[in-house]
Amino acid sequence: MTVVKSTARTIRVFEHERLTINPNIREEQLTDSELTSLYSFNDLHENKYFTNIRNGVKFGSYVGVIQVGKLTLEILPKVDKDDFGINRLNAVNNWHGALLSMLKVCGFIQINSISEANLKRQNNSLLDLYFSQFLDEVEALLHRGLIKKYRSISANTLALKGRLVFSKHITENIVRKERFHTDHSIYNHDHLINQILLVALHTLERVTVNQLLTDRINRLKSNFPVIQTPIITEADFNKLRLNRKSLPYTNALKIAEMIILNYSPAITGGRQQLLALLFNMNTLWENYILTMLKRSSTNFQIKGQAKKYFWEKRSIRPDIYLQNKTSKENFIIDTKWKMITTDKPSDEDLKQIFTYNLYWNSQRSLLLYPKVTQTDGNFGKYHQGHQDGHYCKIAFIDVLGEDGKLNRCIGKDILQKLEK
Repeated sequence: MTVVKSTARTIRVFEHERLTINPNIREEQLTDSELTSLYSFNDLHENKYFTNIRNGVKFGSYVGVIQVGKLTLEILPKVDKDDFGINRLNAVNNWHGALLSMLKVCGFIQINSISEANLKRQNNSLLDLYFSQFLDEVEALLHRGLIKKYRSISANTLALKGRLVFSKHITENIVRKERFHTDHSIYNHDHLINQILLVALHTLERVTVNQLLTDRINRLKSNFPVIQTPIITEADFNKLRLNRKSLPYTNALKIAEMIILNYSPAITGGRQQLLALLFNMNTLWENYILTMLKRSSTNFQIKGQAKKYFWEKRSIRPDIYLQNKTSKENFIIDTKWKMITTDKPSDEDLKQIFTYNLYWNSQRSLLLYPKVTQTDGNFGKYHQGHQDGHYCKIAFIDVLGEDGKLNRCIGKDILQKLEK
């Protein structure tokens, strides 16, 4: 039986690392109940977030944070196989800040008050930042005043209002002449949108280990009118339709959806409550590169996941499509978040780029990888497809600068790599 103190703690690991119930070299370990909760969570999501191994888990390409009981488990990006040794703490801090900055650039975190210094602080949990953003949004909505909506109810009342439900009235009120069973509308705060916010606040109260956030949650809950807290499911979010009055709820509802749908309560012995916020690093890398390219040049039309049909109803979507507004020349960039040691692309990747070049009339394309020590390859020529020829090369880009922060020139650096 694994014995670990139950006080709040944070463990930060990198992609593809392992964590078990046995202490590692840094004395980091899971408890039995934490591991059981992680196994159950992963099973519930078709084992896509990590791999269940003997007495532990091995992380994959998903990064982010998992709150399980009093443990905050953060999974950070990693582009090489180095375990960092004595420099691990610096690497953890750098990639922790880089992940938060990527999420901010891509719009997944919209807290304007986050400074570069705060993003680098070791005690800044990704979940705490999301929770703070949600509480800020709810606080603003309460200050503005929660909206009211009409909703229909069927009830036995002392006044005849709305439509009399004759069959139920006869059944229920044969000896209670003063009552009427009616269908009628009421106008109040107790509707789905406000219910979602309150359920999310209750969920946060269960999982957060941050006392400052707990105090804020309790203050906000006390300011809510009387509202039901039903079980909220994905179907409830799918049927939401916002109008002019409810549009200010947009950001709060997005975060509430993440909180509620990713919450896994403790329902069996040995399990602890769990809430996860995880991102596929391949998708995050693609979105980050797309955003930074758009910020870097006004001379290009840039699109992500542009779609064209290639057979029946099957479509193809290159990661990034660019067109020079002056020359009308087209380019394709296919992003890859993994480490390779060669500048020779695989046959599969070359065939994929060949198809993209044909359909988007592109003459130059990049297979873009994060850089460790590799150097760019040369543009290799395809022998068919375009009369004037078309080309592809592997390129590597620095993710972090010398200061350990995200490379601020990454967009311009990539555009230079498209030149012959």
